[in-house]
Amino acid sequence: MKYLLILADGMADYKIEELGGQTPLQYARTPNMDILAPNSFIGAVRTIPAGYPPGSDVANLAVMGYDPRQFYTGRSPLEAASMGIELNSQDLALRCNLVTLSSERNYADKTMVDYSAGEISSAESASLIDSINRKLGNQTFAFYPGISYRHLMIWKSGADKSIELTPPHDISDRPIGIHLPQGPDGEVLLNLMTASEEIMSEHPVNQSRVERGLNPASSLWFWGEGTKPQLDSFEMKYRLKGSVVSAVDLVKGLGICAGLRPVKVEGATGGIVTNFAGKIRAALDELKAGQDFVYLHIESPDEAGHQGDLKAKIWAIEQIDQEVLGLLRAEIDGFDDLRILLLPDHPTPLQLKTHTAEPVPFLIFDKNHLYPSKLKYFNEETASNGHFIEEGHQLMDLFISNGRG
Repeated sequence: MKYLLILADGMADYKIEELGGQTPLQYARTPNMDILAPNSFIGAVRTIPAGYPPGSDVANLAVMGYDPRQFYTGRSPLEAASMGIELNSQDLALRCNLVTLSSERNYADKTMVDYSAGEISSAESASLIDSINRKLGNQTFAFYPGISYRHLMIWKSGADKSIELTPPHDISDRPIGIHLPQGPDGEVLLNLMTASEEIMSEHPVNQSRVERGLNPASSLWFWGEGTKPQLDSFEMKYRLKGSVVSAVDLVKGLGICAGLRPVKVEGATGGIVTNFAGKIRAALDELKAGQDFVYLHIESPDEAGHQGDLKAKIWAIEQIDQEVLGLLRAEIDGFDDLRILLLPDHPTPLQLKTHTAEPVPFLIFDKNHLYPSKLKYFNEETASNGHFIEEGHQLMDLFISNGRG
């Protein structure tokens, strides 16, 4: 049996008046989902345990079959694994976003204009992070370039630091004052953030972006702190050899920590516009080459949700249906046995521009064992009338065992 999990990040949403009271998933044109749904096992799953933040780190950990209450140690260490950064038990990893803040003189009076600095390119941001590391890096702090606006800082021997940090996408268009680093050690990070402002304001990359009418990367923003994780091997856990296809360091790193083989796809960006067809092509090639399981992650609808862009979110969902599921259905006969799991990791409601913890819809389709369903479509509403899984990490057990309740 071959297993393909397609994770459409942040695809779930709330009903929107502009769409006639439908969610973007309900409204979008999804003919391939519509063909699969009547013969699939459909339900809803709670991917965020009570008391945990509704982040992609917690949610994807659960979807991959690991109980966050046992295995979660923070977001950034997973990204470090993807970037090949070795951590010891005393290192603290922190996500280091490049963000655009408003222009008030006093740092605490500024507003979060853009959590992604206009989805800045990886080449531009690498140049900025290099300058930051040369001027702010030392034996205690080291900065590492990632993809687009997503970067990493390692605080050596900082595992026991007391800090409270806020994800920048949680405060889009809002004043940052009450969301600056808190706790006894928060001032250290705030000093780095304020120091980064002057460095980046003078940088040629930002000067060029301003001249082109693009949002500059005006400051660092720290969040997602954590220490080195210890995950059980996915292969030992499920007796399946697997791969992970993702352009996002978080999910790629999670897969690496679980022993999955990372697969790079040319043109995969981790943004709204990405190489949808290339990703599913890579996933199918992995299965054909002998892997038993592939975790295919697509960030696009989540980024659209964070930006509050309704048109882009609908487009992202339709691209997943057309480019990903369309190619999958065209080639499904090339597999003797294939089971598919499709779901988001969490909702990213457009009206909130951030993640929420409500249960998300899931669909399991087994090529050779169709499951005639009364639920004719795949969306948040139909899933709420299907099978419900309270513990998110148990969904993988269901998927691998028999694909139905």
